Amino acid sequence: MSVSIHFAPRQYRIGLIVPSSNTNVEPDFNLVCPAGVTVHSARSGGYDVEAIPDSDEMRKFVRTSLDQNLSDLKDARVDVIAYGCTSATLSEGPEFDKEFSNKITADTGIPAITTAGALVEAIKCMGVKQVSFTSPYVKRLSREATDYLVASGISVLKEVAFDKELSSLEQNALTPQDAFDMALKANHDDAEAVVISCTDYRALEAIEEIEKVLDKPVITSNQALIYACLKRLGVSTRDIRGAGRLFSL
Repeated sequence: MSVSIHFAPRQYRIGLIVPSSNTNVEPDFNLVCPAGVTVHSARSGGYDVEAIPDSDEMRKFVRTSLDQNLSDLKDARVDVIAYGCTSATLSEGPEFDKEFSNKITADTGIPAITTAGALVEAIKCMGVKQVSFTSPYVKRLSREATDYLVASGISVLKEVAFDKELSSLEQNALTPQDAFDMALKANHDDAEAVVISCTDYRALEAIEEIEKVLDKPVITSNQALIYACLKRLGVSTRDIRGAGRLFSL
């Protein structure tokens, strides 16, 4: 007896480098990526998850495990590589971020995008020049993040950070309600969009409610990274629902 098995094609593979304690970026990719796009992760450790992730920790982390991560993702024959930690390259500035992304591509022959680069790309795709900013980063790192945006030609009208300095695990434990509440605190009347940074922050699930209340676009780290990956794969984003106005472009 002849049986034909009907199955959906798996056309594209996204390779994702994720900090070892991060458990939010992968679920966000799986929530948003359309059929035919699969996500394959390489985890990067070498940091103390109980410690406060300040600028020095981020600069050290970005140089950890990279060669092994890239080798593993090449084995998976991915079509694009996404570096899934915003603060690791935000803390070093736009020039380092660009060099880092170019190095990944040069070493693998695979197009690459960092989350920091994707965040700026998404803001500019929205035609936005003035934003407000919030994140669960420590205050110094939050300021370096806004400096990165300013250096990229984006005005930051208001910056709001948590009063308490959070460890990686405490950032991970924040909820979409936290993201919603902080976005409203960060809003500025003249800001054209609200930017929420950090890949281990469950902000994506709050985007639509924030946009509804503020009537302006919301751009988050994971949302921007997913958008950048799909654009590089040539996958249409216009039919994606639940992830904000960015996907209506």
